[in-house]
Amino acid sequence: MEIIKPGQFVEATYDLFVGAENELMERATKELPLRFVFGADQMLPSFEAKLKGLKAGDKFEFVIPCNDAYGERDEEHVLELNKDMFIVDGKFDEEMIFPGNTVPMMDASGNRLNGSVLEVKENVVVMDFNHPLAGEDLHFVGEIVTVRPATPEELHPSCGGCGGGCNCGDEHHSDCGGGCCH
Repeated sequence: MEIIKPGQFVEATYDLFVGAENELMERATKELPLRFVFGADQMLPSFEAKLKGLKAGDKFEFVIPCNDAYGERDEEHVLELNKDMFIVDGKFDEEMIFPGNTVPMMDASGNRLNGSVLEVKENVVVMDFNHPLAGEDLHFVGEIVTVRPATPEELHPSCGGCGGGCNCGDEHHSDCGGGCCH
C-alpha cells in the first residue's frame, strides 16, 4: 500500500475548525475531496508534515498553530484604496465592491492577491489583504482517501492557468475549464 511521500497524488477528506469555539470553517468531502501532489508546494508545509507517511484509510487529527499556517493578522495589510480604482464604465462597481465580498486584485508588481472589502466610504474602499485564516490555529480532522504515484501531468502541469494558454500543443486547451492536457 502506497504511503504519502514526495511525488504522490493524495486525496483527503477533512473538517477544518478554527477559533476558540471550534467553528467549522471548511469541509472536504468524499464527493469533493482535497486533491494535491505531495511535496509540490501546493499545500502548507506544516500541513504536509502532518500527513507524511500516512496511507489510504488512515484517519488524522491535528492542530497547526497560526504561526505555522498563515501567521498573525497584520493591520498594515488593511488599506484604504481610492474609490476611483473601482470605476467601471464611468461608475463605481457596486456589484463587486461591497462589504464582505472578496475581490481579485493585482499589486504594482503584477502579483495576484485577494482582498476582502471591509467598508465602502465616501471616497475610499477599506480592503483587508490578510489571508482569511490569518491569526487562526487550524484544527483538521479527516481521513486519507487515495495515495498513488502522481501522473506526469499532475507532477508538471503545463498550463498557465486562466488566459495563460497551454503548452501541450493542443489549440483547444487555451482557456479556463478547457481541460488542458488531461
